[in-house]
Amino acid sequence: MDWQELTNLTRGRPFVVERVRLAGGVAIEGQFEPPQLGQLSLEDQVFVTAFVRCHGSIKEMERIFGVSYPTIKSRLNRISQLLDFVETDPAPSRADVIDRLRRGEIDAQQALQELEGHA
Repeated sequence: MDWQELTNLTRGRPFVVERVRLAGGVAIEGQFEPPQLGQLSLEDQVFVTAFVRCHGSIKEMERIFGVSYPTIKSRLNRISQLLDFVETDPAPSRADVIDRLRRGEIDAQQALQELEGHA
């Protein structure tokens, strides 16, 4: 069974994978949540795949799906609400903050705020 079949069977309801078998025959049992994209409906998975293949071109998405710009944007916004995003701008390390303070790029107050996580 592939992800599409599983997604169709669950009809959008949450599910947990309890067993995974690796190609070499080793099985792992536990409770595993499928990846976020795997939890989307099949239609949304197709939409996201098309968006990535179009390199994010909404014009191309309009052409493929035969719908307007606002329709594409609305669907992207709806899907984005279903996904948790990973923070890609982590807090600077203590060493980075101290180095910037030594170079005069920030003052002591800014350094303290960054070290306390309030920047």
